[in-house]
Amino acid sequence: MDDFELIRRIGRGDTRAMRSLYERYNGAVYAFAMSRAKNAELASDCVHDTMMEVWRTADRFAERSSVRTWLFAIARNKLVDALRKRGRMSYVEDVPETEDPAPSPEAAAIAAAERGRLHRCLEGLSGPHSAAIRLAFFEELTYPEVAEVEDVPVGTIKTRIFHAKQALMRCLETGLRKAR
Repeated sequence: MDDFELIRRIGRGDTRAMRSLYERYNGAVYAFAMSRAKNAELASDCVHDTMMEVWRTADRFAERSSVRTWLFAIARNKLVDALRKRGRMSYVEDVPETEDPAPSPEAAAIAAAERGRLHRCLEGLSGPHSAAIRLAFFEELTYPEVAEVEDVPVGTIKTRIFHAKQALMRCLETGLRKAR
């Protein structure tokens, strides 16, 4: 069953459809929340709050975006609310747009030749940079979809990914020098 059909069924109160959607997306929403909050409890709460919001509002889903984009946008909003309540909203939303000459994350991973090192480098990124990389390259959302989820201009997403890829390359290159 495709995502749109699941949402339509959830909108009619189908608990099995909700369970299917949860099983399909809870891991991705959790990883997204962890990349931003760096807090397992907060990430778990975000998954719960996101899925509860889906349950409450599925009947109003207008299908103007993919279900995946809609879920991540809900998760982002829930996480922002939680972080604001905790007084931990510390990143700047508006970043000037720049060109992106950095290599792709795939090239960085190949250059590093070690998944563990890449994972450690990803964990070292700031929340907004980590979230942009995760959504664009692990969840395979387009830059406009990532911008919709993050509620920022596409240029901001391009800049975040540019800076994140530069940071990843520096981290991976440092790790290669240390390994030699």
